[in-house]
Amino acid sequence: MLSDDGAHFWGRYGAAGLLLRAPWPGGSAAVLLQHRAVWSHQGGTWGLPGGARDSHETPEEAAVREANEEAGLTADLMTVRKTIVTSEVPGPSGPAWSYTTVIADAPEPLATVANRESAELRWVAEDDVAGLPLHPGFAASWARLRALTATIPLLVDGRD
Repeated sequence: MLSDDGAHFWGRYGAAGLLLRAPWPGGSAAVLLQHRAVWSHQGGTWGLPGGARDSHETPEEAAVREANEEAGLTADLMTVRKTIVTSEVPGPSGPAWSYTTVIADAPEPLATVANRESAELRWVAEDDVAGLPLHPGFAASWARLRALTATIPLLVDGRD
């Protein structure tokens, strides 16, 4: 999609990404990040597995599908906790495009299998995320997401 100011956005029906959390040593949480392949849009930066929504998909379905495609993860390995629209492009009668972050929990840092869109997948302690070269969209929403996840107890073995 092309906005009125000429900016490009991926996905005619919007896009979604998965912020997957897991317990980390010391009682904190880690999140799964994708180091984007250098040839991709904003290549070389760190962000969430995610991508364009299909016309028939909810944000949750799109985020989980993209996490499967980009990291080899399946829906049965995670519990979706919350969704939040983290970016919108205004249109004449409401948002013309939006990016939704889907927050989910896993019982432990899961093994991943990177596809060609990823230079690397890595579990990163939440405290260390901001120190990485982040995708600009993710960087713009990370403080808000971090504050929100602090209010959602991490599920461990399916329990808060």
